[in-house]
Amino acid sequence: PVSVLYWGYFSMGKERAALPAGDVAKGEKLFKARAAQCHTGNKGGPNGVGPNLYGLVGRKSGTIEGFSYSKANSESGVVWTPEVLDVYLENPKKFMPGTKMAFAGLKKAQDRADIIAYLESLSD
Repeated sequence: PVSVLYWGYFSMGKERAALPAGDVAKGEKLFKARAAQCHTGNKGGPNGVGPNLYGLVGRKSGTIEGFSYSKANSESGVVWTPEVLDVYLENPKKFMPGTKMAFAGLKKAQDRADIIAYLESLSD
């Protein structure tokens, strides 16, 4: 399962550096430029090519009603914490082989921190 892959990042002595502080406004701009083609982020918003991301942080992967997830995603057992999102957003297909998400990833830690800060703001 994917969770084993995720934990493998940490158990192999490859400790990740902590993310820098994220900027919500910059994250919103990144979201609009890099994610809004496939995802919505407003409360109660529709699914697009990808699921709605409102309330994503802290949610179990593959659980948005009405969205057809890949088996890899729906059976991963992943909970989207900021730390998990950091690894996922760097290289989604490496983190979750079999995902339907066609996104190369965000290589810069600051970009990931900013978009994660924005995603954290999308909640009640």
